[in-house]
Amino acid sequence: MNSQQIMIHVRFAPDGRVIQISERPAMLTRNEWFDVLNTRASSAYRPLSRGRGIFQLSRAAIEAFQQETARR
Repeated sequence: MNSQQIMIHVRFAPDGRVIQISERPAMLTRNEWFDVLNTRASSAYRPLSRGRGIFQLSRAAIEAFQQETARR
């Protein structure tokens, strides 16, 4: 993995709610941050076992998504 690549870990509750997600901007809920990432970078998402998944994105992409959401 390139040092500029960041893995955003997601953990889901049995009902599908996001209970943990990394790199989340403070003004967004966990589900809102997941929705932003899923809308903008769904091809970077990999589901894992036991209600988990990861987005593997560049640091620049994550920062751009965070800045976009801050402008709302």
